[in-house]
Amino acid sequence: MTKPDFQVERNLLERGIWPVAGIDEAGRGPLAGPVAAAAVILDPRKLPHGLNDSKRLTPREREHLYEEIMLHAMAVAVAFASAPEIDRINIRQATFSAMRRALIALSVAPRHVLIDGNDLPPGLGLPAETIVKGDAAISSIAAASIVAKVTRDRLMRRFCSLYPAYRFSEHFGYGTPAHLAAIALHGPCPFHRLSFRPFAAG
Repeated sequence: MTKPDFQVERNLLERGIWPVAGIDEAGRGPLAGPVAAAAVILDPRKLPHGLNDSKRLTPREREHLYEEIMLHAMAVAVAFASAPEIDRINIRQATFSAMRRALIALSVAPRHVLIDGNDLPPGLGLPAETIVKGDAAISSIAAASIVAKVTRDRLMRRFCSLYPAYRFSEHFGYGTPAHLAAIALHGPCPFHRLSFRPFAAG
């Protein structure tokens, strides 16, 4: 199985297009919690070893790489769109909003953006391209996927301390049988997405 590399970023760097930011999200599918987006500008001289799509990593590997990214990257930013915002404007638009916020929050302004997937957020204000399965191919996007996932998981654990009946620290808001059973018993909490099933019909 191939792992992400830095070739696309290096090609841009050699053309004088730098810095380059990778962007990815975590939490589009869950029934609860925000969607998180991370933007990462890696340092070409200090690339973390073992970068990969966050879904291919164990929680321990993700946590280790998160620390490496935060220590060595040129810039990192994470932004969210809350459950009420998701309900108001839909998950696609909320994801776009989180990505734009993360990009704006970077302490170093990028000149080019690489985004996981095939759906380009409008209004970025700078050159950008989407890359299908970019989190498994592009180092900067893989780093963003790890930062988004770890940050969101940590937040869901905090939500679990507020609403322990839903066991958010086990499923992070996804629609597992245990989560669905808790919803059936207790109804929704303020962190649930009421536009998603089982809350919304359709």
